[in-house]
Amino acid sequence: MKRFFSLSFLLLLTLSLPAQDSLHVERLLRQAPKATSGELMLFFARQFLGVPYVAHTLEQAATEDTLVVNLRQMDCTTLVETCTALTLTAQAGSHHYADYKTRLNRIRYRQGRRDGYASRNHYFHQWVRSNEALGIVQEIKSAGAPFTALQRISLRWMSQHPKSYPQLGDEEQRTRVAQYEKACDGDTRRYIPRAQLNGTRKGALGIVRDGDILGIVTRKHGLDTTHLGIAVWGKDGKLHLLNASSIHKKVVEEPMTLYEYMGKHPSQLGIRVVRVQ
Repeated sequence: MKRFFSLSFLLLLTLSLPAQDSLHVERLLRQAPKATSGELMLFFARQFLGVPYVAHTLEQAATEDTLVVNLRQMDCTTLVETCTALTLTAQAGSHHYADYKTRLNRIRYRQGRRDGYASRNHYFHQWVRSNEALGIVQEIKSAGAPFTALQRISLRWMSQHPKSYPQLGDEEQRTRVAQYEKACDGDTRRYIPRAQLNGTRKGALGIVRDGDILGIVTRKHGLDTTHLGIAVWGKDGKLHLLNASSIHKKVVEEPMTLYEYMGKHPSQLGIRVVRVQ
């Protein structure tokens, strides 16, 4: 019996990483409760608490020839994409890894079609535009409180810093990325400014729900957001962020409120709010 257990354990250890991820996805889908999209987003996000943070997880792939699935390491974007794809698959009543991958591909790439590095939704604004058009998400941006600030979109960061992205050494991909950036010029989006994030669930800030996707708006030229996370209303009655944190080096529910968190980052202006349909 001891020898059999040892062999089984060794067999588990020798499973390929993709096999580990596929088993993990299907186990999470079987565990998913019958719930709203927001509740599912938060349920799945909490299953990844403690997973190591690794910056630019997707950039480690040399090409976009295959869909990257990695539940063992996450950055802020892949955490949000993973939870969104799991939520959509669970809502469809599926426990199958192939169905999860189909939804992840649809979420991650422009109009749901993978066609080289440039086809990925690299900016949050592009991600929202693509997924709104596909009926996957809805951005909450009603005029008035608490959405009292207006962001004018001007995406230039990647085309102006090509050396930071090895894949942009390819001239075709670099040209397409620049074209997709310019296609967003002129867009405006309402967001909740940092000063209003100290409110409570019972006030105007209550429009934000558990499980909403939060994009942190930045003042940095050429960017729209610098960080993503998932909304959590804490026991203190304040809004918090569940995120893949470069500070904590893992996925965490921030102990400080979102208002306090953003107060430590002067370049952060406020939040855009996006809800999975």
